Amino acid sequence: MLHDVKLVLEDGTELLGHGFGASAPVCGEVVFNTAMCGYLETLTDPSYRGQILVMTYPLVGNYGVPPERPSGTLERPYESGEIQVQGLVVQNYMSDYSHHAATRSLSDWMMGQGIPGVTGIDTRALTRRLREHGTMRGWLFDGRWNLARAKREAAGVDMREEVFQLVTPDEVSRFAGGDLDVLLIDVGAKDNIVRSLQARGAGVIRAPWHAALPKLAEEVDGILIANGPGDPRDLGALVADVRGLMGSFPGPIFGICLGNQVLARAAGADTYKLSYGHRSINQPVQDLLTRRSYITSQNHGYAVSEGSLPAGWETWFVNINDGTNEGLHCRSKPFFSVQFHPEASPGPRDTGFLFDDFLRLSGALARR
Repeated sequence: MLHDVKLVLEDGTELLGHGFGASAPVCGEVVFNTAMCGYLETLTDPSYRGQILVMTYPLVGNYGVPPERPSGTLERPYESGEIQVQGLVVQNYMSDYSHHAATRSLSDWMMGQGIPGVTGIDTRALTRRLREHGTMRGWLFDGRWNLARAKREAAGVDMREEVFQLVTPDEVSRFAGGDLDVLLIDVGAKDNIVRSLQARGAGVIRAPWHAALPKLAEEVDGILIANGPGDPRDLGALVADVRGLMGSFPGPIFGICLGNQVLARAAGADTYKLSYGHRSINQPVQDLLTRRSYITSQNHGYAVSEGSLPAGWETWFVNINDGTNEGLHCRSKPFFSVQFHPEASPGPRDTGFLFDDFLRLSGALARR
């Protein structure tokens, strides 16, 4: 039976709806995503760790959830082994689902992993508030409680101290491929990055960002810095490691999303927090080299400061909506990165060619 659940923002906004999933109180940054489908991929994306997610599309849950994937595998549609969000906010939760692969409802899946949700919220009004005032902290809790009790009991994630440790593995994993090998630096990587590389004939060494990266780099033909949650300023150790690799590694270094920000900081550029971030599967970007435009999948709350790029580096892609940096490249070495997700999942696959370019450069190193 649905129970009353309240969402309270730090600016005092209170929204009352009905709960589904687990009933645990939680807190976290409240962010929104405008995708019309792909809630399975979105909820398991490590970039959402520590956040309460608002889905703007009004119907969520209508195609249910497939079985749990076997442990240790990378089967679709999941992007990690568990739900990553703190809580989920929707306008209309659909308990009656229909899909040939579904075996359970979204609510049942969330309940099994201790993730609360709330339906009956005016997500359009909530999204407008977040757009006007920026991302805010929020609390999701039993509607009979007051905020003081919720703040005492709500579970949260410390975005500075805990988030990177929670979304990365403790050990190095190896995935078989072809003649090329890629070091994937995991800061909360989506599994489809591994799948995309394997599909193109590359083996993958997936290593946590705090591993001995220079040693692992000796085994590979290319390095990819993955996506992840949080502020790149909190990854000083990784930035230092990447700066060292830029001086010693002879092959290409490619960054995706958070990897774009890490590579930029390693090069000497700065980053900043966006007001409400880019979280959708229809973000338009333009390649400044070819002048072609692409529709991309994005999920990030920070960006590279355009005017801070050092000599020898230049902007590669820009966001057509707001002009923010969407990628950069080095003029003299094969170092480049993008702020969007060429692996999509969910989202358009228009920019999957970037993996082809990266592996082509990796192959050039292997042939030396």
